[in-house]
Amino acid sequence: MKEISIQKLARMAGFYYLIIVIMGFWGLMYVPSKIKVKDDPAATMNNLIQNEFLFRSGTVSQMISSISFIFLVLVLYRIFKDTAQHRARLMVFFVLVQIPVFFLAEAFNMAALMVAKGSLMQSLELPQKQEFMYLLLRIHKFCITTIIIFWGLWLIPLGQLILKSGYLPRIIGILLIAGGWAYVIESLDYILLDSKLESLTRYTSFIHTSAELLTVVWLLIKGIKVVK
Repeated sequence: MKEISIQKLARMAGFYYLIIVIMGFWGLMYVPSKIKVKDDPAATMNNLIQNEFLFRSGTVSQMISSISFIFLVLVLYRIFKDTAQHRARLMVFFVLVQIPVFFLAEAFNMAALMVAKGSLMQSLELPQKQEFMYLLLRIHKFCITTIIIFWGLWLIPLGQLILKSGYLPRIIGILLIAGGWAYVIESLDYILLDSKLESLTRYTSFIHTSAELLTVVWLLIKGIKVVK
């Protein structure tokens, strides 16, 4: 592979990764912060109805993020397939296996919106609608939390490929592996311990966020170093 072509692939990977970061922030952090009120279905339903377009934009952002994730991992596979094909395939597998669950999660979000607007479950009384809508939003959150483990698992082979290829600084590969395990810890904490390790997950969140942001910036600005 010529240097010019592999550098172009690196920039493409950085671009797709940047889209994922931006769309992820919008759909998973900003929009829920404006809609969901903890343990208050009535207030949540009111926010959902009053901010319907914002809520829908969160779903669209996650669809864009998922599609960009597919393009990202395929570009990275082209870059690293000659480094260690088994690890590169494993990286692709861990990304592709989560995509259907991501779309399923957004289907629960849209169902919650339909219940709030009265398009579904019209026979229910208002308090029952509020509880059912809130349940659908909680199911959406649980789907995302289970997916988080794959957000970590795909970073581990990516970090190993970076270490082996020398295309990026070794510190990025090390941070990505650490960030991968950080994601796994967060997912298991939610599933097994009901988020009892909240103080620990603050640190794990910092680790994987720093690792991924550094990777995005490096790919976009510096590209990759071709080892002859």
